[in-house]
Amino acid sequence: MACFLTSAFLLVLQTYAAPPEFLQTGFGITLDPMDLDSGLAVNVSGDVPSSPPPGTSKRAPHSIIIGVRKGGTRALLEMLDIHPEVAAAATEVHFFDWDENYAKGFEWYRDLMPYSYPHQITVEKTPGYFTSALAPERICAMNSSIKLLLILRDPAERVISDYTQVYFNRLENHKPVQAIENLLVRNGALNVRYKAIQRSLYDIHMRNWLRHFPLEQIHIVDGDALIHDPLPELQKVERFLNLPPRIVSSNFYFNQTKGFYCIRSDGRERCLHESKGRPHPAVNSTVLQQLRSYLQEHNRTFFRLVKRTFDWQ
Repeated sequence: MACFLTSAFLLVLQTYAAPPEFLQTGFGITLDPMDLDSGLAVNVSGDVPSSPPPGTSKRAPHSIIIGVRKGGTRALLEMLDIHPEVAAAATEVHFFDWDENYAKGFEWYRDLMPYSYPHQITVEKTPGYFTSALAPERICAMNSSIKLLLILRDPAERVISDYTQVYFNRLENHKPVQAIENLLVRNGALNVRYKAIQRSLYDIHMRNWLRHFPLEQIHIVDGDALIHDPLPELQKVERFLNLPPRIVSSNFYFNQTKGFYCIRSDGRERCLHESKGRPHPAVNSTVLQQLRSYLQEHNRTFFRLVKRTFDWQ
């Protein structure tokens, strides 16, 4: 598809601020490993040295993980970083979706990338790109042939995970919170303006990306499959990025305490988060069914757009 150069008129702020969430309710004990993509400033590839290793340079990303928020982007990046030919950016840059960062220019963006060797590919991840109205065109203007990674999970579960992240963030900052049902329902009807729901309308956001990139340049990772059996999903990513197969089953082990897979590489073992995950609220069954019913048609449209289906309720 044609890619139009980004011009000054694109500097219109597209804000996806966190919704004003929540009042404490009775929480269940379900722990969610997808809370690992919470935007923590984790240095994936290690500390930046005082001087770059000989033969390395900072380059624009060859691939970008564009989302989705609470889909498992951090898990995907950390698992992909096992590969010796991947250099992963340490933090979420928000270059293409935040106007104040985009106005700083491409050199500012490139300087935030890790040093890499010529045989490596640089990967950046910012979950907010997928739901940004401006990111697809801006990324296309930088590199119309870039390979994009999109990790998705059951959209209803993603809504609950989105709520949960903001809930705990607000508690930590001593801000008022609301019960999830009060956000999902307004005046007896589903509150479709709730941003957590809007982020789960995958078909709407995907249409925007397909205006600028062919489907062949967007690889969709099944986030639910990744968390239950990482290797097959990562092998598909290796093939998509034209990387030699280097990630193997011994790179993962199931942590019984945490309830999800952890990483073993370079003689080290690490899990994707210091905590054991966040407990999710027990959502009222009627409200949850309203949410799932609303998302069903959007899911079917998304399946047609991407020419594949997912096992979402």
